Order: sequence, then structure tokens, then C-alpha cells
Amino acid sequence: MEPSRVTDPESRSAPDTSFAERTRQARKARANEKILREKSFTERTIERIRHSQSVLYGFLDEAGRLFTFIGQFFKRFWRRPFEFKELLNQMDEVGSKSFLLVSVCGLAIGIVLAMQSRGTLARFGAEAFLPSMLALSVFKEIGPVITGLVLAGRLGAGFAAEIGSMKVTEQIDAMEAAALKPFHYLVVTRVLACVIMFPLMTILVDVIALSGGFLESNLASGMDWRVFIDTAFSSMRFVDVIVDTMKTSIFGFIVGIVACYLGYTVRGGTREVGQAAMQAVVLSSLLILIADVVVVRISLFVFGDVSGG
Repeated sequence: MEPSRVTDPESRSAPDTSFAERTRQARKARANEKILREKSFTERTIERIRHSQSVLYGFLDEAGRLFTFIGQFFKRFWRRPFEFKELLNQMDEVGSKSFLLVSVCGLAIGIVLAMQSRGTLARFGAEAFLPSMLALSVFKEIGPVITGLVLAGRLGAGFAAEIGSMKVTEQIDAMEAAALKPFHYLVVTRVLACVIMFPLMTILVDVIALSGGFLESNLASGMDWRVFIDTAFSSMRFVDVIVDTMKTSIFGFIVGIVACYLGYTVRGGTREVGQAAMQAVVLSSLLILIADVVVVRISLFVFGDVSGG
């Protein structure tokens, strides 16, 4: 006969104690894990806030430097030396050397816009209004903006790269040492050339685009050029042409001053020169679009729209 088992009270409580201990440790581990997660989330949030502050401070610092550069331009552009010869050279650079590029853009805009609009207008029985719609679209918006963006791509990168290369090779320092006033020679002339030539190039694009629209209309429907011209300008106001053409002087100022600033403030080597050229195109294009919205809003407020509203 087996002896009867005597159950020790301590041995019976041992499993409960071990279970309680494991439960306590598990709770402690979960609490530590939660603290670590909260700490990690807090650290990530603080790091994001610090990064946002750094970006904001960097943007404000760069904007302040740009406005200081603009202030230097307005302070110096009327002082001697005037550098007329270099101004003419830069006007030639902006005008004659961009002639083919903007002409092709204008012709393509006119033809494509006429082809795309013809079907829509014909659907509503308003095909006769195609010249009027084409003229309004080209003169009021498409011509100025496309001209500004195309010239920003060609001139912005060129100005920034040229001046940036002179900066990293210390040619600008040598000009300052020789008292040649490089700011007048490099910055003032280029900005003024852009301000003067952008409206002229816009008129060229507008005329070529309208000619492209007439060419498409003549081939598609045999429209006479007198009818085309009379219809095109029947709903145009002189003030619309003047205001929407002259706003490209603002675009020219933006392209010139941004490209010259980024080139003039290059530090480092050839890699920074390439970055400055790319930034000049991107930043000037973005500012052109923003300036266009502001100018159109102001012109509508002052002069009203074509319908007289």
C-alpha cells in the first residue's frame, strides 16, 4: 500500500508565485515597451519640428539675402558706370539668340490652339468665333506666360552658370580688386536687358501664334485673312494688350535678378555652379507663375475683364 501523499503548503503556492511573477514581468515589459514607443514618437516629433524650423529659418534667411540683393540693384543701377555696351550685348543675347526658339514656340502654340479649339466651337455652332478666342487666349495669357517660361529656361540657367563660374574662378574678386564694379557690369546690365526685351519677345510670340492660327484656319476652312483679323480683334481692348504684354517686364526682372543672385552667391566648385543654374530655372519659373496670378488679379480689379465686368 502506497504511503499517502502529504501536500506541502509552500509547494502548492510555488506555481502561483511563479505565474504572478511572470505576469508582473510581462506587465513591466509591456510598460517599458510603451514608454519606449512614446519616447520614440516624442523624439521623432521633436526631430520633425526641429527640421521644419531649420527649413523655415533657411527659407527666411535666403529670402532676406535675395531682397538685400534686389535692394543693391535698385541702389546701384542708375549710378555710373552705365555699361551701355554690355547692356546692348545682353539685349542681343536675350533677343536675337532667342528669336528662333520663341518663334517656333509661338507658331506651335497658334496652330495647336486653333486645331484643339475648332472642334469644340463647331460643336456649339460657334466656329466663327475661333479668331476672337485665339487672340484673347494668346495675347492675354498664353503668349506672355509661355514666353516668360521659355526665356527663364534659356536665360536663367545661362546667367547663373556664367556668373557662378566667374565667382568660383575668382574673376569677380579680381574685377573688384581692379575697381571695375562687377555688379554694374554683370548684374545691372543683364536684369535691364531682360526687363526691356521680354515684352518685345512676347509681342513677337503673339504675332507668330496668331499667324499660326490663321494658317490653320485658312487650310481647314479657307478663312480670309481680313475676316480673321477683324474677328480676332473685335473683342480685344487696347488696355488688355498693353497690360498683358508689359507684365512680362516683371517676368524679365524676376528671371534676371534670381539668376544673377544665385550665380553671384555661388560658393564651392563646379557642382554648386550646376545647382545654381538648375535652381535659377526652377525658382524663376515658379515666381513667374505666382507673379502672373497677382498681376492678373490686380488688372481685373483695376480694368475689369473683356466683357466689361
